[in-house]
Amino acid sequence: MGAKAGETEARPPSLAVALRWTSKAHSDLVRLYEFLQPVHPPAAARAVRGLVAAAKRIPARPRLGVRLAEFGAREVRRIVIGSYEIRYELSGTDVYILRIFHTREDR
Repeated sequence: MGAKAGETEARPPSLAVALRWTSKAHSDLVRLYEFLQPVHPPAAARAVRGLVAAAKRIPARPRLGVRLAEFGAREVRRIVIGSYEIRYELSGTDVYILRIFHTREDR
């Protein structure tokens, strides 16, 4: 049944997952930008924007990434975006971006 004029329909509670960034992940983005910027400033900005956009898509499908067994009971996963890996952890209704690094880095 629809709502009357001036009323809103009752909606089920939101199951939204919050996206949170660790200080290390933020530092990783800064480090990436500072590495690329002297060589090609537009590419540096594009890379950071692309990684941030990819991270923002994770809450919609948080279990899409591959689970990393070395973290035991913690639900740490990874997705690869181009040549970069985003590691994130699912905890309750939050997604924590843990680290971002180039896949050639020894991590």
